[in-house]
Amino acid sequence: MKYCFLVFLFLVFSCKKDKSENGIKSQKVIVIQPLGDFKTEQSQKVFVEIKSINPNVVLRSKKSFPENSFYKPRNRYRADSIIKSLKDKIGKDSIIVGLSNRDISTTYKGVVDWGVMGLGYRPGKACVVSDFRLSPKNKSEQFYKLVLHELGHTEGLPHCAVKTCLMRDAEGGNPLDEEKEFCMSCKSFLMRKGWQLI
Repeated sequence: MKYCFLVFLFLVFSCKKDKSENGIKSQKVIVIQPLGDFKTEQSQKVFVEIKSINPNVVLRSKKSFPENSFYKPRNRYRADSIIKSLKDKIGKDSIIVGLSNRDISTTYKGVVDWGVMGLGYRPGKACVVSDFRLSPKNKSEQFYKLVLHELGHTEGLPHCAVKTCLMRDAEGGNPLDEEKEFCMSCKSFLMRKGWQLI
């Protein structure tokens, strides 16, 4: 019995070694955190979509925005403050994405309160997205693309020059309808991180 157990351990560690030798890591757990009054149906839809590229996904119940994140002068929530709060609430092998339908902002190019659709640090443990600035016509599709974009940053991807790539820089606009999928370079990067992209 002891011999069988040792053989099992050897096989497990051998498989892990082979995976890392090929440069492929196991994907981190993706934690989905709805914020404020974000709709449950929207959260469930994002959960199902992310599960198709990573079976290690967790959907948490709604929680309030962090108290210190509200920016009263513009009736917005500070994306950087939300990220700081979220990143301390997950394990070391996880990344978390906050889902919001309220306007969010950050400091950018000397502007103290720059409105954004999403924010994720590269690399990082947390990001946040908002559907507030999305087109009503394709909001659901655009929102999922936005989630993938910010998770891409969190995994370490920079903005991409390919116009149809999900990692394209919005440059203050909303080009999400022109974005189709991750380009080959960005896709390869994420697949090495364990993402199950076809």
